[in-house]
Amino acid sequence: MYSTLENPVLEFAFECTLQFTRVLAIPNVHIGGFRSAVLLDGGQFEGPRLRGRAVANSGGDYAHFRADDTAVFDARYLLEVDDGTLIYMRNRGFLWGRKPDAMARLRAWAFEGGPPVPHEDYYLRAAPSFETPRGPHDWLTRHVFVGIGERRADGNRVRYYALT
Repeated sequence: MYSTLENPVLEFAFECTLQFTRVLAIPNVHIGGFRSAVLLDGGQFEGPRLRGRAVANSGGDYAHFRADDTAVFDARYLLEVDDGTLIYMRNRGFLWGRKPDAMARLRAWAFEGGPPVPHEDYYLRAAPSFETPRGPHDWLTRHVFVGIGERRADGNRVRYYALT
């Protein structure tokens, strides 16, 4: 099945769980808010057409926390498929609280060991793009993807869907 103008169709592609435990921050950047960098420690991904691991130390998530408490993220890292293929993934998106204190609670959870924040309290969405060698995984370079994410104490879990 494929999308039409009247009926967009999303097909599950894969789920990715990443660990980010090293955090750096630049406060009071000139455009307002602050910049954070969370460096990739590792992770794994699995879906109907590919599975493998996130390559540790191959990148990270560089988010700008705007003055309106929206995090605009730009993450870049490498994925290694079980067949040895390396894939460059760039992931852009938004994280913001559905409740007034959700972002403060998310930061406390992620950076200070605070209590978990329920998924329904925040919005975490991603729009990834991929670079692959020609071959069995280049279908990733010809589709639009959306991701729905969940924050965890040590990173993120995101489920990615291809718009067919």
